[in-house]
Amino acid sequence: MSRRAMLITIGFLCILAVLLIGDFIITNTGTYRNKNKGDKLVETYNEIDDLRNRNLSILIEIDSKLLYLIDTDNNEIVRKYVVATGKRETPTPIGSFKIVQKGLWGEGFGTRWMGLNVPWGKYGIHGTNKPQSIGFNASQGCIRMNNRDVEELYSLVKYGTSVAIVGGPYGSFNHGFRILMHGDRGADVQEVQKRLKQLGYYTGSIDGIFGNGLRAAIMKFYADNKMPVSDRIGYEAYKKLNIVLMD
Repeated sequence: MSRRAMLITIGFLCILAVLLIGDFIITNTGTYRNKNKGDKLVETYNEIDDLRNRNLSILIEIDSKLLYLIDTDNNEIVRKYVVATGKRETPTPIGSFKIVQKGLWGEGFGTRWMGLNVPWGKYGIHGTNKPQSIGFNASQGCIRMNNRDVEELYSLVKYGTSVAIVGGPYGSFNHGFRILMHGDRGADVQEVQKRLKQLGYYTGSIDGIFGNGLRAAIMKFYADNKMPVSDRIGYEAYKKLNIVLMD
């Protein structure tokens, strides 16, 4: 064999070897990656399916800006998400509610909406087109989540899921008493309604809305107890109604 023919043969064999080794590496690496990716997806789907079959509830802490998804049967936190809550002038409602609506909303409500049965207004857990607001007091009272988080939560919870929203050390009164006036809404208004109803002064709905019925009731209560008549509910009224702040 001539020197030229030998060099051509050796060159051909080298190229063939490179091609074969390269194909082996690509094929096996690709298989390995796809296998891992597939396993991860299967694991994720299995976990989601498992969570869907559990008895789940939601706890939202306004002060810490955290939403917990809880397995109610064993009191286990299975998910934790950072959220945004209401501004000071438009606070997030405090109390125990249920999810009564689910929908694929858009724009400022992000990709998902879960409505709550808050009696004094329309509030819900939803996504956002302002992800920079997450972790702050930024909403009109709703609970905002990152879209990827709200999509996962939406897939896990059902109609009727219990939602407990807490804020501050004083339950319905959050961080303390506020002076209530006509038009105010909230869990603290609801507590006053309950107390006045028990005493026979208020006959309206326990809806957390300071309307004309509650205004008439508190004014009559003041008059009967020889207190300065006012259409506002302040600290002396709370005291007379035996409403005490308790941790």
